[in-house]
Amino acid sequence: MKTLVKTFAAAALIVVSTFAMATEGPGAKATKTNVNHSTADLALDHYVAVTTEGESTGVEQLFAEDFNQKIQATNAQSNSRSAVVKLLKKQKGEKLNCAVSADIIEESADYMVAKITLKFENFTKTDLVTLERAGNNWKVSKSINSYK
Repeated sequence: MKTLVKTFAAAALIVVSTFAMATEGPGAKATKTNVNHSTADLALDHYVAVTTEGESTGVEQLFAEDFNQKIQATNAQSNSRSAVVKLLKKQKGEKLNCAVSADIIEESADYMVAKITLKFENFTKTDLVTLERAGNNWKVSKSINSYK
């Protein structure tokens, strides 16, 4: 009799937990996480984390709708917002092996220009980033990369 009660109790727990998980829905954990971009410094720090440390949380909200990335190299390239977001999501968790420094070149109430330098063993990447205020948040609107 005790075994039968324990079996029904276990079955009841399984049913209750199954229904609890089902109410969350299949995409419940895939909801976007909001990252605080209320200041230019917070947005810049998040940009550095996304591009160098493989941070993928809040990538979509970091970039302005008209974001453009230019790469100055032998063959100059230009990348759209969607291409950059897709690439950064693929690099989730990958940390670059480089020394990172960020310097603010110009700052006003509505925009900031920063120079991010990534020093690798055999080359240096310089990323000039423009951030703009969009309502109550800051967004990266432009990025120009060069290599030495």
